[in-house]
Amino acid sequence: MPTPWSGHDHVVLPCVESLRLVDHHCHGLLTRDLDRAGFERMLTESDAPTPAGTTLFDSNIGFAVRRWCAPVLDLPPLSGPEEYLARRRELGVDEVNRRFLRAAGISAFCVDAGYLPEPLMSASELGTTGGGTGHDILRLERLAESLAVDIVTGQLGVTHFADTIRERLAGAGPTTVGLKSVAAYRVGLALPATRPTDREVTAAAREWLAMIRRGAPIRLASPLLHAFLIWTGADAGLPIQIHVGYGDADLDLQRCNPLLLTGLLRTLAPTGVPILLLHCYPYHREAGYLAQLLPTVHMDVGLAVQNVGRRATAVLGEALELVPFSRFLFSSDAFGLGELYLLGALLFRRALSAVLGEGIADGDWTETDAARVADLIGAGNARRIYRLSEPGRETTAVTTSRARDSLH
Repeated sequence: MPTPWSGHDHVVLPCVESLRLVDHHCHGLLTRDLDRAGFERMLTESDAPTPAGTTLFDSNIGFAVRRWCAPVLDLPPLSGPEEYLARRRELGVDEVNRRFLRAAGISAFCVDAGYLPEPLMSASELGTTGGGTGHDILRLERLAESLAVDIVTGQLGVTHFADTIRERLAGAGPTTVGLKSVAAYRVGLALPATRPTDREVTAAAREWLAMIRRGAPIRLASPLLHAFLIWTGADAGLPIQIHVGYGDADLDLQRCNPLLLTGLLRTLAPTGVPILLLHCYPYHREAGYLAQLLPTVHMDVGLAVQNVGRRATAVLGEALELVPFSRFLFSSDAFGLGELYLLGALLFRRALSAVLGEGIADGDWTETDAARVADLIGAGNARRIYRLSEPGRETTAVTTSRARDSLH
């Protein structure tokens, strides 16, 4: 007799559909309408324009937008790009953002606002628009770069660099639930494994500030100072996110393998502070190994899910091969477009249902086990790590009938 998850690649399990997800890493939304070129630029990590005669709609993420996002805008699945974008403009950016955030079924948003090429929704605005709560993730490099400005303008001396970083982290606002490092973008992940001394930090800061005074950009790119920021974050007791693998065009992917962090992660482990490896693709198997090896290490595949589209099940299945389920989290890494929140959540639900459904069908775990694991990965792990309160039980996972229908 067929089981309810027969054809598991096309069915969302009830225990997954009902989840009020916690998006443990995302960014703000644009608050302006976009033309076609602007919209397509948001579908790729490249900063180069799409060549003439080609389109990003001819990609896994482009087809995912047409397949899954069109119904949320009251269009048939796979409506053409021009029809889709015309409807988007007709509704206006505020209504589009509201629909996609509500349809995603996310109860809490942990927002990194460290990258602001233009005004974006804040964490609190995302929470309100999405019918959930918004929480801040403080980017460590932005903290250091702000301090560098204070020193260069004479407000502080360089010898105060280390202590001032500690003071500012200790004074982070109550909405700050975690920290983030983008060392991967600046210097790669081969960071020093041992804690830098204050003397070493002062010397590195002096060298960096001298470069700024000579006209260099205020952009931290010192392996020692990146390591210092991570250690200082651990001292503050806040969870630390570290970008790993796939990302924007200024990243050198070969330097972003999480195995390069092994020494640092080992020396950080006794602090007990959670380290969260973000995105990880195409190094998601390596990240899973580290998360199995070290109990403080956690991971996600957030950025990859919406970008690989219909291949999300394969990527998630590989990521979950080694990692303990208590150390894997959901994230969308959505930036700019409401569609990316929906795709991150919807494709994650479908992929997780496929992985768990296969296990149920093969007798490798029970439906009760699958429901427990789904809750851990979708929300419970993030709530524990970031110390977030539980949402009201009366709130359901998918807040519009359009979104519920689009899951199947």
